[in-house]
Amino acid sequence: MTVKCIHSDVSLADRYAGCLLGLACGDALGGPVEFDSREKIAAAYPDGLREFVGGGWLTLEPGEITDDTQMTLALAHSLAERGGLDMDDLAGRFVAWLQTEPKDIGNTTRAAILQLVDGVRWEKAGERVSVGGRAAGNGSVMRCAPVALRYRTDRERLRQASIDSALVTHADPRCTWSAVAINQAIVHLLDGGSLDRVIDAAVADIEHDEVRQSALRAADRSVDEVRSGGYVLDSMSAALWCLLRNNSFEDTIVAAIGLGADTDTTGAVTGALAGAYYGVGEIPHRWLTLLQPREELLGLAAALLRQSGDSQSGDPELHHNAGSASLR
Repeated sequence: MTVKCIHSDVSLADRYAGCLLGLACGDALGGPVEFDSREKIAAAYPDGLREFVGGGWLTLEPGEITDDTQMTLALAHSLAERGGLDMDDLAGRFVAWLQTEPKDIGNTTRAAILQLVDGVRWEKAGERVSVGGRAAGNGSVMRCAPVALRYRTDRERLRQASIDSALVTHADPRCTWSAVAINQAIVHLLDGGSLDRVIDAAVADIEHDEVRQSALRAADRSVDEVRSGGYVLDSMSAALWCLLRNNSFEDTIVAAIGLGADTDTTGAVTGALAGAYYGVGEIPHRWLTLLQPREELLGLAAALLRQSGDSQSGDPELHHNAGSASLR
């Protein structure tokens, strides 16, 4: 499959901001239609869902995030404030988040965090709810992007941190290695890598054949073959499919939401990838103005860029194309 190689001149700061803001935008766009079929979404939005509408089973406000971004924020804050991955700190943040009684939380995630509440160590909490291979949900990949931002320049640490940050709630190897694959793809895109090599980057040294094969087959599927439910391999491959089958940030995210089912998570994973590639400047201005944790995410992106050890810095340019007004 041939894909365009563009956007090689986007700054690293813009890609970092784009990754986190893109994740949150995909989550917020998809949240109100979570669990709707692709047929229902297409009937309601013939040109695709392109605005933050709010509503849905969670009664969301336009631009409101769900558990996907909330857990991403917990991981990003832990990385930024501790200087790296401190799993005891992250586990404590997950417990504190659960105690806020969030509107939505995945069954596996809830069960694992309750293990933490009961005093189970983080290394064992996810394992206890993954017995029999029944817990290969997408909770590991929906929140993994901050690890890519923090460890972009340290590939070995990137891999282990991806596995550990997944393991606390999703210990199934399909979940842990899918987090590695998504983060390796994000790093490739942050570094200005082309779309036609993103799958190669994702599967590099992946030690789980099912994860590897799912990523390798992602781009060649027809739309009818793309699944977008809660299974981690479906979410990973759907996000890669959307990234490779579209030529703008907006169209990529709209395509992800149009797949139906677990729309907030498909949108979040796709948004992290697309944001890392296109940069924050390609995220629609009308989305960013409504996105509730925008400034918080911007600050975390800047902090993780500084901690990554890269000499490049600077503030991301928050604009939609060249002529839009700044959001600051």
